[in-house]
Amino acid sequence: MIVLVKDMFNIEEELKKLPDKPGVYVMRDKDDNIIYVGKAISLKNRVKQYFRKTNKTARIEKMVSLIDHFEYIVVDNEAEALILECNLIKKNKPKFNVLLKDDKTYPYIKVDIKSDYPGVFLTRRVINDVSKYFGPYANPGSAKEMVNFIKGKYKIRQCKVLKERTRPCLNYHIGRCLAPCMKYVTKEEYRKQIDEIIDLLEGKTDKIIKELENKMEEASKKFEYEKAAELRDRIQALVRVSEKQKVSNISENNIDVIGIAKSEIEICIEIFFVRGSKMIGREHYFYNDLKDMEDKEILSGFIKQYYLDNPNIPNKIMIREEIEDKEIIEKWLSTIVGRKVEIKTPKKGEKLRFVEMAEMNSKVTLENKEKDKGEILLELKEKLKLDKLPRKIETYDISNISGEYMVAGMCVMQDGVIKKNLSRRFKIKTVLEQDDPRCTEEVVERRLKHSIDKENDGFGKLPDVIFADGGITQIRAIKRAIKKYDLDIKVFGMVKNDKHQTRALIDENRKEIELSDKLMNLITKFQDTVHDTAITYHRKLRNKSMTNSKLDEIVGIGEVRKKELLKKYGSIENMKNASIEELMQMKGINKEIAEKIKNLE
Repeated sequence: MIVLVKDMFNIEEELKKLPDKPGVYVMRDKDDNIIYVGKAISLKNRVKQYFRKTNKTARIEKMVSLIDHFEYIVVDNEAEALILECNLIKKNKPKFNVLLKDDKTYPYIKVDIKSDYPGVFLTRRVINDVSKYFGPYANPGSAKEMVNFIKGKYKIRQCKVLKERTRPCLNYHIGRCLAPCMKYVTKEEYRKQIDEIIDLLEGKTDKIIKELENKMEEASKKFEYEKAAELRDRIQALVRVSEKQKVSNISENNIDVIGIAKSEIEICIEIFFVRGSKMIGREHYFYNDLKDMEDKEILSGFIKQYYLDNPNIPNKIMIREEIEDKEIIEKWLSTIVGRKVEIKTPKKGEKLRFVEMAEMNSKVTLENKEKDKGEILLELKEKLKLDKLPRKIETYDISNISGEYMVAGMCVMQDGVIKKNLSRRFKIKTVLEQDDPRCTEEVVERRLKHSIDKENDGFGKLPDVIFADGGITQIRAIKRAIKKYDLDIKVFGMVKNDKHQTRALIDENRKEIELSDKLMNLITKFQDTVHDTAITYHRKLRNKSMTNSKLDEIVGIGEVRKKELLKKYGSIENMKNASIEELMQMKGINKEIAEKIKNLE
């Protein structure tokens, strides 16, 4: 790895030193933050392209303008470069890379096949434990429904941990388990059920149904009508499940189909998971600020991030456009799973129609999201009498106990969506006593200064509107902070009723603003979120103070007594202001210890 000293870095000189070898390059800004990671067959040719005066997209132009220095890692081949690129992106989350931002954890169905008597369970944690995992299921209800179906139709164990028992549980007596805990069933007989369940989860219902039909016919011939009826019911249930899953007559057995849709604001990527011609789930991801990137570039970045730690890599990935590094990604994925993995771009027939279906669904998903957001933004613009859409709204809340551990929380609503990842926390610096309006003024002033001094820092652009967590007093405090910078940012208050529930929005004249229930619910959630942000930070500092205190220096004061003192007095300062006699009223505090508390520095 080439390590470069930032203060001595000259981009033009360093470009001349680039080797004509495969590797990974890392772009950094002047604060040494990683802003982009890329791979190249030739570092020399690829990195130089960024600094040439050729036509570049607005996004790349912006990135290049922020590059202060770069470094690179030389590897033996392009495959190594791809793996290293993926890992560095995952670890550092550079702002100009395509990032898998969705933090949802989707459920999987787990079959612990390593067990003598495997169980079937729902899980959101996939580990390398030899078990079989099926999913992910984008709809948790569908995954739960499937597990319930399996446990209702197959007599497998219901318990998560199999232990030997002195007598079977209720599930055995009601015909829902074969009691492997009592060895009432052989491993071979039990495994037949598990094999059938695995076929079901892999979408091979036609095979199962045919086998069951043969067994049902055989049972009827032997006049075993009760067994035949049980098999008939299972067949009917499987048919219903099969019909729910079937999405098309596509002949592929193990594929992921990826569709992409764009708008002026966002991009939506939708994935269909198809196993045995049946859809077992789907996911969607949203991205901002990528509209000037080509679809193939977005898809390449997405595929690398999505499948990096994914245990369910399909045989084929279908997309609309062929990506530049298709072959190397195929080799990488094939190496991971030990079988051939292909990235296909179908041009006609049923496969193309399936890609089109994924694209159509991504478009519908995006349109529905933007419709909801658009309605919210339009209503806010109209009701608040604004000149433009309030795309960025911020709110602040103060938290303290009797002026101690004073902190503030900041939350952001971007395009009608509360963005928890943009929340920020502040320690109050200039206000030395409990005064929420002054604390709010300090925090808002500091926040505004961040964007005025440096728009590209963690706070981003200035807000279009600020919602005060409170009434007219808080509104006036925020307006004083805004006035210091001569900014035009509208301020409204979120007021609560006697039950501490969000009641209304008010303007600076105390006039209540009538809003729809949908918007009112969003504002309530916004106020609750900023309150939680502030109080969680306050508790963290208070708990830290309780566990790390000057009281630890005093012999005779342990953890329990320390917590009791802090609970009663709130701070060391309040203890020092108390009399020795008052301190001695606390259990376990004698005169010597009380004097030591009074003399704490």
